[in-house]
Amino acid sequence: MSEHRFRVTVGADEVAGVLHLPAPGPGAARSAAVPCVVACHGMGASKESDKYLLLGRELPAAGLALARFDFRGSGESGGRHEEATIESRVADVEAVLDHLAKRPEIDGRFGLLGSSLGGYVALWVAATRAGGAPLPVVTWNAPASLRDLPGADPEQAGRALVAEVLRGERAEAPAGVARVLVIQADRDEVVPPAHGRLLFARAAEPRALHVIAGADHRLTDPGHRAEALARSRDWLTRHLSVSHAAR
Repeated sequence: MSEHRFRVTVGADEVAGVLHLPAPGPGAARSAAVPCVVACHGMGASKESDKYLLLGRELPAAGLALARFDFRGSGESGGRHEEATIESRVADVEAVLDHLAKRPEIDGRFGLLGSSLGGYVALWVAATRAGGAPLPVVTWNAPASLRDLPGADPEQAGRALVAEVLRGERAEAPAGVARVLVIQADRDEVVPPAHGRLLFARAAEPRALHVIAGADHRLTDPGHRAEALARSRDWLTRHLSVSHAAR
């Protein structure tokens, strides 16, 4: 496996990311292109959070590239967190996808995986991205609505996001997105488990809901995180047509 850092200009700022590529299989050309999963972190997290480092190790082993990046206002990316919105985060993902689509190591097939607010953003990207094949999406403990999250910290959200929700703009997760796997912790203290059921109900076929018994919002327990990873890997390899031989 190999790691490549990249930067993408979005507006007046730069978005920083890392692309993890699988090692070529026996007899495979070193230039063989592969599908790529773009990982979207949640509020207060970054591309350096344990979950995304884990994805960067495990998904390439299954034949998928993994790109992790920082939304503007987080981590190594430019911008200010208090100015970040769902709209700006969608633009960040779009810019990362456009950049990766030009790289020779990527074959043009993409999937999205997002945790918490990152999963919410991933659904909006899948719902609104123009052209190309549909994007399979995996969400980990993502909200179905931003209007009522009793476990969320409004101070952490930032004033621009709060104003966006109050205006009713992207305040609800989009309906009709296909190829969605909803992973939900049944003891989520930030996003009530009912949100996961609602996301599943809103999705179009093919869709799936997987509830992790005893898990918290951050999937702190290594066993719960491994369960989420295994389900996610299987869903993404299936919908990005990666053969089992690549694993």
